[in-house]
Amino acid sequence: MQTSIAIIMALEACLLLGLCGLLYQVVKQQGRILLRLDGLDRRLEAVVPAIEAEPQGLGVGTPFDSWTLPDLDGQMVSLEDFRGQRVLLVYWAPKCGFCEMLAPDLARLQGDFRIAHVHPVLFSLDDAASNRRLAEESGLKSPILLLEKGHPLLTGAFKDMGTPSAYLLDEAGRVARPLAVGGESILDLAKGAIGERGGRKRLPGERPLSESRIERNGLKAGTTAPSFRLPDLDGGMVALGDYRGRRVLLVFTDPNCGPCEELAPHLARLHRQHREDGLALILVGRGDIEENRRKASKHGLDFPVLIQDRWTLSKEYGIFAVPVAFLIDEEGVIVSDVARGVDEILALVPQGLAAGRT
Repeated sequence: MQTSIAIIMALEACLLLGLCGLLYQVVKQQGRILLRLDGLDRRLEAVVPAIEAEPQGLGVGTPFDSWTLPDLDGQMVSLEDFRGQRVLLVYWAPKCGFCEMLAPDLARLQGDFRIAHVHPVLFSLDDAASNRRLAEESGLKSPILLLEKGHPLLTGAFKDMGTPSAYLLDEAGRVARPLAVGGESILDLAKGAIGERGGRKRLPGERPLSESRIERNGLKAGTTAPSFRLPDLDGGMVALGDYRGRRVLLVFTDPNCGPCEELAPHLARLHRQHREDGLALILVGRGDIEENRRKASKHGLDFPVLIQDRWTLSKEYGIFAVPVAFLIDEEGVIVSDVARGVDEILALVPQGLAAGRT
């Protein structure tokens, strides 16, 4: 009996020692892992702040590289021409909705620019005719210079920057403020430069620029949809009023837009499936009619594809992007806020169909 008890106690002791050894190995291994993780955290702490602190664009005080470029009339303009003066350099594109919206705002500031001795200069990759047309329509008198792809400005100061974006240079040709990206930021940059020297006082009854901005976040649900009458791809005219009594999915696209290309076959399929369900599709395109015709043919779009002049109708709907869409009810009222992108646009379809079944 005593022998059996001794054997059992010995086995328990061996088991206990084995468990202790196993626990030691686990703790040891976890300790190694924790040490490695701690080392990794420290390396990340050293790297992440450096990434977050990296300035966007050229840093303040950086000398701006000299350039010489042709204006819309072929005359050569150089940065040296503005030496001793402050310069607002704006990278823009007349086919960019936000640039089109920015142009009249800059035009309204021209008197203030003169008083404050700030010289706006615009750069563009687009052709002279497009730039000239937008400048004339908006009343913008600033020099517009033409770039070519691969120009040092696009691989340097404005590298990876979209339109519009801008720098303010001081009298010595150095960056005076951080890069501004987007219309709002550029206007803030411009007004800040003007305010440093004092611009003109507003005339009695004249609204400040902040109160004269165009709607840019899309008309809200409950708003009466702006009416329109636009040419289709066959030379006819189509009006929103023609669809009174039907729900309409109004989609804004561009033939050179990647997400619009992705959206097109979905729209073709939805039209085939629901053309008898009371939901009408209308697509409003930008650009050349032949480009839009080719896209419509490629994707089998057999519902109305209309052509707007640049962003004319988009402005009325308060949006400057593609693809976007509005769902409009039988009375011509927008029933949901603007849908942006393929997924949001497609999500409007069941909403429109459900409304028709109630």
